[in-house]
Amino acid sequence: MTLLIRDTTIVTGDEAGTIHYAAALAIEGNRIAAIGPDAELAARFPEAETVDGSGRVVFPGFANIHTHLGMTLARGVFEDLSPPHNPPFCGGLSPIPLPRLAPAEQAVMCQLGALEAIRSGTTALLEDASGIEDYAQQMVETGLRMVLAERCWDRAGAGIGDPAAFRRDAALGQAGLARMEALHRRWHGAGRGRIQVGIAAWAPDMCSPELLKAVDALNRKLDAVCTIHLNQIWGEVAAVQAHRGMLPSEYLDSIGFLNERLVAAHCRCMAPLEEKILGRHKVHVAFNAAIAARRGLSPRVCELEQAGCNIGMGTDNMAEDMVEVMRTGLFMERIRRQDGRSPTPEEALRWATRNGYRAMGVTDGGWLAEGNLADLVMLRTGRAHLAPFLRAVAVFVHQGQAADIDDVMVDGAWVMRDRVVLTMDEARVVREAEEIAGRAWARLFAENPGIAVPPGFRPL
Repeated sequence: MTLLIRDTTIVTGDEAGTIHYAAALAIEGNRIAAIGPDAELAARFPEAETVDGSGRVVFPGFANIHTHLGMTLARGVFEDLSPPHNPPFCGGLSPIPLPRLAPAEQAVMCQLGALEAIRSGTTALLEDASGIEDYAQQMVETGLRMVLAERCWDRAGAGIGDPAAFRRDAALGQAGLARMEALHRRWHGAGRGRIQVGIAAWAPDMCSPELLKAVDALNRKLDAVCTIHLNQIWGEVAAVQAHRGMLPSEYLDSIGFLNERLVAAHCRCMAPLEEKILGRHKVHVAFNAAIAARRGLSPRVCELEQAGCNIGMGTDNMAEDMVEVMRTGLFMERIRRQDGRSPTPEEALRWATRNGYRAMGVTDGGWLAEGNLADLVMLRTGRAHLAPFLRAVAVFVHQGQAADIDDVMVDGAWVMRDRVVLTMDEARVVREAEEIAGRAWARLFAENPGIAVPPGFRPL
């Protein structure tokens, strides 16, 4: 059955920035069959099931290339607990640990993140975590396109940004590699090919040269997407210099870890030399603008692009709203460049869509074109903050909200229709997530009376 979205505006997100007005888009199976004038496609596909696209705009879906879905548990908590940007550094991204969860509880928190992702127009995402096997089935059922990147590390007794001595636990690293291979065997290609299994090395200061070489060898064997946190905080830079006598990107380069299948997340505490190193290897960079702004840090996106990196975008922790990420990235770069015209809204949209698909190794998605994957969103324009809708990309990037997105399609199937998520029981997930979070935080504070409860925390 052909599906025909009629009488609409189509923002293709292609290289030329093509926008079709009074147009239609035909979908057959999981592919876009045609884009063109409405009357022409109506005549070409007379038996198609039709969707009224009037008063709506079709955009390519967002690709979130760096997130941790389970970190929804720390929503409203960790955003205000960033580590210092100046020495002395002691490690960790928050002075409060994340409460422990049972596997079933973790699955619910990840479903909550996926719900928010769908509601903000995300069609593809890269999940970086440990223990993904515990919730992989639920992620397949979301209907999203995903890279599930299982994480490994072999530094014991420390967190990111701790310049204390590196204590290697080889068994810890081997356990991570085993989890990667097991996840790949079971889940790679699931969901009719929507699910890829990737691999993740946690961070340069959390991985020995031996483990990084083993991860690289496994990556080549599996031909998978690989990711790593890189130059995330200044404590990480100090730790790698203390352990290896090099900057983080120099360290990765010295052992042959950098390549064009690697997604480097953050890159916001980086020397110009490192930007050139990443560019030379065509590394993909996840510009995680919203969490970067909350931490008071930012990568030099223009310089990374000029060096040869592909810039995508991610939400990282506690939130999954890619509309917010896209706009924040535009604002941050304009402030940093002291330029009110650069980057353009079209550039920001490309970072958040087409470039992200490229980073995930999906070469036939991220923009709307005949033959490409049918991953798209539809937003309604008849709203006060969007009118007058004169420049489609600019209005959406500057004024759009996640709530403007009414419909989300992934792989030719609707995962949200008229603001109703079709692949999950939203009310149940939200209710259970609230209950799980309440129990988990209450338990953490009860077991650790020395941890100060952040101001404004609800009674537990």
